[in-house]
Amino acid sequence: MSEESKPQEPVDPAPIKQGKAKKPKKPLLKRVWFWIIVVLAVIVIYSITTSNGSGGSTAPAVSPSASSTQAAKPKASEKPAAPAKPAVPAEYVNALTKAGQYSDSMQMSKQGIYDQLTSPNGEQFSADAAQYAVDNLKADYNANALAKAKSYESQMSMSPEAIRDQLTSENGEKFTQSEADYAIAHLNDK
Repeated sequence: MSEESKPQEPVDPAPIKQGKAKKPKKPLLKRVWFWIIVVLAVIVIYSITTSNGSGGSTAPAVSPSASSTQAAKPKASEKPAAPAKPAVPAEYVNALTKAGQYSDSMQMSKQGIYDQLTSPNGEQFSADAAQYAVDNLKADYNANALAKAKSYESQMSMSPEAIRDQLTSENGEKFTQSEADYAIAHLNDK
């Protein structure tokens, strides 16, 4: 065979460069790191949208049989879970907040706060919500009575007995007798 009869190999029109030949780049959708990022993003978005406002973390799903064995065998380092408190209605929470404002800013008595919370001309809370509020309010009614007594003494120049009557009056401040007695006993304290 002669050289003329041999088929010639096709010649690449691009000149051959010395050194490393560049690999053709893979498309973005065929890269492993791209899919890892996509999967992580989907997991994060899913966990955020299904967290129900619990701070971004959800409890893992546990089968009923697994939860009964876990509850039966608490680890030595774990404390037993406290029983869940029943949810307090929003009206009760709002009544408690308002009661605190009346106690702190106006130094009202327990009965005075209750009456203001339930008054049709006041806050118009239900009797149950108002009762919850005064029962759960952390207030120092002796200090409230004393603050009112000092106010009456300085602003209205009332006598101690008139102040006592005003503090305990059904048409006045509605403090208890013992709260009024405390206020009068400490009226001149600094």
